[in-house]
Amino acid sequence: MNIEQQIKTAFAAVFEKHYKHHLSNEELILQQTRKEIEGDFTVNVFPFVRFAKQKPEMLAQTMGEELVKELKEVNSFNVIKGFLNLVLHNSFWLNNAKQALREESYGYKTVDTKTAPVVIEYSSPNTNKPLHLGHIRNNLLGYSIAEILKASGQNVKKVNLVNDRGIHICKSMLAWQQFGHGETPESTGEKGDHLVGKYYVQFDKEYKKEIKQLVEAGKEEKVAAKEAPIIKKAQQMLREWEAKEPQVYQLWKTMNEWVYKGFDITYKRLGVDFDKIYYESETYLLGKEIVIDGFKKGILYQKDDGSIWADLTGEGLDQKLLLRADGTSVYMTQDIGTAKLRIQDYNPSALLYVVGNEQNYHFDVLKIVLKKLGYNWAEKIHHISYGMVELPHGKMKSREGTVVDADDLIDDIVKNAAEITSKLGKIEGLSKEEADTLFNQIGLGALKFFILKVDPKKKMLFNPEESIDFNGNTGPFIQYTHARIQSVLRKSANYEFTEWNQELIINNKEKSLLKLIYNYSEIIANAAKLYSPAMVASYVYDLAKEYNQFYHDNQILKEEDRTKAAFRLDLSHITANIIQSAMLLLGIEVPNRM
Repeated sequence: MNIEQQIKTAFAAVFEKHYKHHLSNEELILQQTRKEIEGDFTVNVFPFVRFAKQKPEMLAQTMGEELVKELKEVNSFNVIKGFLNLVLHNSFWLNNAKQALREESYGYKTVDTKTAPVVIEYSSPNTNKPLHLGHIRNNLLGYSIAEILKASGQNVKKVNLVNDRGIHICKSMLAWQQFGHGETPESTGEKGDHLVGKYYVQFDKEYKKEIKQLVEAGKEEKVAAKEAPIIKKAQQMLREWEAKEPQVYQLWKTMNEWVYKGFDITYKRLGVDFDKIYYESETYLLGKEIVIDGFKKGILYQKDDGSIWADLTGEGLDQKLLLRADGTSVYMTQDIGTAKLRIQDYNPSALLYVVGNEQNYHFDVLKIVLKKLGYNWAEKIHHISYGMVELPHGKMKSREGTVVDADDLIDDIVKNAAEITSKLGKIEGLSKEEADTLFNQIGLGALKFFILKVDPKKKMLFNPEESIDFNGNTGPFIQYTHARIQSVLRKSANYEFTEWNQELIINNKEKSLLKLIYNYSEIIANAAKLYSPAMVASYVYDLAKEYNQFYHDNQILKEEDRTKAAFRLDLSHITANIIQSAMLLLGIEVPNRM
């Protein structure tokens, strides 16, 4: 039982003894005392005045006196109006520091791999284009949430659904057929996903050209968009693919392989991974079977053109297309099939989908349709919705070629990190290989922290220049703090220290650090509950900032009292370990030198 629960339990027992009323755990709200007030934990007693029939100050005074008697951890208290501020013995915080020193994975809970897993899907790229800035936020969020869930003790399976079929894939294939002249990643030296993405953009240009010609010939724009020869060819190619026409199917396999190799390189650079990869080309058929079966059972209905729909008007929505008139699938069809496959594969406790907020409606519909089809496990589906990423110059559009490719962005930010780090003289004494590793760590640390520190639900503006700042709320600032501590730890080998114990007198800066260290496990638990890496990012920034203030105000290695010196060195060691641990939850490496 942690100290918060101990205080709540003791408070409830004392209150019932004095005032003959039982307080539930939910009624008792315990908060950490504000920094400007003396105390460690605060209880607001105002809600309990009606039961005690005493003034709030008198009630708080009585409860404080009793808690000092009941709990050995409580040293003293003070009352400000109706707020009871409890001060714990320093030995409590020092004992926790000893525990943090002993535990290699301090703050983490042990994962029980025998429990039903949480399945989390992220990335979900299309094989018609390279990963871009939007995918970066998706991948970083998905990976970090998975790591946080694991740290909170949950059994997690990370999965990816590759959207490798559909009209958008056929657009790239058709454009390559017509304009590619047989070029390959090997013949051009171009990354496979970039090469295929180039032809997706090429298709859009040709499509717009044909629409314009038809409009100039007297067609309405909507009609022209449907009758343009190139879109008709793409639609025909999709039908041939679904019929597994050999030439089309082989081209699809070849071009997808180019893209997969490109994706693997980007995933490795981003440091994300998956336990299993699903492919839409393998799941959509199961989805079609489920939809057709739902129609046969009268759950779904068919229009005159042969298309199959779900009527959701009873749920306050509209009709939803599940199978086109020509028998081809839509995204909803394959998501139905994929969800069922994951239930079969993992029998999970939850199915999490990290997908942008423009798909909120899609996931509302998915759950309703699955329930209509008789799948009660639809309740396990949870959409982790996040806001879009924009750049200072506006939105990105894949088909127009205005996206920022993930690879290009990583290259630019690592290059920027190299320039800034070199100017600041942080690579002195490093070999070229060590310096290149450092530039990569700082660049990717800047990128990841800048994106993950923002609440997932919020839309964000990514500014590469702001992300690399060694003094702000950034990855490099936290990385530098870790490197600074490692420098202190290396130098400590030249000094002698005296072992400290729980009787040590500590100052306010030391206590502030100890309290932050104590909070780490609760931060992980809350971040897991809310699927929010931003909470971990905020915590580790506060920890780094607090350590720097402590470092500025206190001697460590040269402290005359060698017992205090030993304690401060251990405090530094614990802080470094937690910085490294928390940053790893964000997928960020911390250097030992810079």
